[in-house]
Amino acid sequence: MSKKKSQHAETTVHAQSEMGNKEYAKALKKLQIELVKLQLWVKQTGQKIIIVFEGRDGAGKGGTIKALTERVSPRVFRVVALPAPTDKEKTQLYMQRYFAQFPSAGEIVIFDRSWYNRAGVERVMGFCTEEQSDRFLEITPLMEKYITQSGVTILKYWLDVDMAEQTRRLQDRIEDGRKLWKLTEMDLKSFTKWDEYTKARDRMMEYTDTVWCPWHVAISNDKKRTRLNIISHILKQIPYEALPHAKIKLPKRKPEAKTDKEPHPFRYIPMPF
Repeated sequence: MSKKKSQHAETTVHAQSEMGNKEYAKALKKLQIELVKLQLWVKQTGQKIIIVFEGRDGAGKGGTIKALTERVSPRVFRVVALPAPTDKEKTQLYMQRYFAQFPSAGEIVIFDRSWYNRAGVERVMGFCTEEQSDRFLEITPLMEKYITQSGVTILKYWLDVDMAEQTRRLQDRIEDGRKLWKLTEMDLKSFTKWDEYTKARDRMMEYTDTVWCPWHVAISNDKKRTRLNIISHILKQIPYEALPHAKIKLPKRKPEAKTDKEPHPFRYIPMPF
């Protein structure tokens, strides 16, 4: 079992009023401007960063990742959400398909679920044995220590949603035709195993919440505040700097040329809106 700090900072959760859309948009824009600065710094200095997002179904991982990446380049911020392993991948080392996704210099790789599947869904739903999951938990702290010592920054986030809010969100997926794709048969089976997932989470934390690669837990009942809090926290974990750049100005160009040539008959789409 990995050594951890003897004391953990306690977070007091206060009831807060719902954040309005304007307030949220203003705060998010400010953070996203900083993410662009981070992007430029990462690219120029050749940093290699991994951000792991874990949590129960409906905890808000996808929305947080979208807020984190919607204003930056996908060539720098690369999102990885691996499907179930293929038959070939099942014959490989467990970590092999994850290692293949690790960042090169100048990249930030975001895992929407990660190798920690072995500590969570695989353990609870019987896709691996308890012995395999325990072995994973024993090895992972050493593996992550080696990775970080090799110059890769790893940030791990657990989004913590309560039972009532998770139920509301999953029910919303059923009723909202835009979100049906988010609800899988596995989600429905997992829904009945709240306590089992709690035990698996706690065991995972016990083994893998290390000084060199700690878990950061975000209360995620309020989607907007969760996204802002996580992005703000990420920015504080990385010692980036705003790089100097020349003032950008559009060059002059000639007015559109006039021509007597008949224009090509474009096939314009209908405009019902």
